[in-house]
Amino acid sequence: MFAQPKYFPHYTWDDYQHWEGAWEMIEGIPYAMSPAPTISHQSISGRIHAALVQTLRSCKTCQALLPIDWRISDDTVVQPDNLVVCGDIGEPYLSFAPSLIFEVLSPSTAQKDQTVKFELYQREGVKYYVMVDPVSQVAKVFALAEDGRYIKKSDARQNKFSFALTDDCQFEFDFSEIWPTGS
Repeated sequence: MFAQPKYFPHYTWDDYQHWEGAWEMIEGIPYAMSPAPTISHQSISGRIHAALVQTLRSCKTCQALLPIDWRISDDTVVQPDNLVVCGDIGEPYLSFAPSLIFEVLSPSTAQKDQTVKFELYQREGVKYYVMVDPVSQVAKVFALAEDGRYIKKSDARQNKFSFALTDDCQFEFDFSEIWPTGS
């Protein structure tokens, strides 16, 4: 799906399992997850996770997770910053599309999150994709339309957004709670 220069090595799940450090692999191409996220990135990511855990406590089918391996195929493994999975995982890694993904943009990963991962999540059928920009303090919320393409639903700052993950799991997420205090 993505163009890969013909002379680049093509890695697989077997290779990925032996790598040290934090990596993602998209269509056989490795992406280092370094440098480590900033304090602002981790603070916002932690607030997102806490809000999702609190919000989903009454949902019996969905759970909020921090980065885990989502093995999309033998040559594609990603680790979203925050995700909501509806259904039983049953593996040491995720093997199906999450219902909701939050990526907190970092200078080293923003381009990949806004292009490669945007297309990947859209193609894989992730119902909602939220790109959170700590600098502008805007969270762009995209929802998957019936034609399989993302449509931007909100530039969330201090507002709430309603997510409908399943018939039994619908909730309002307050974006004003994720930004650092005093912002």
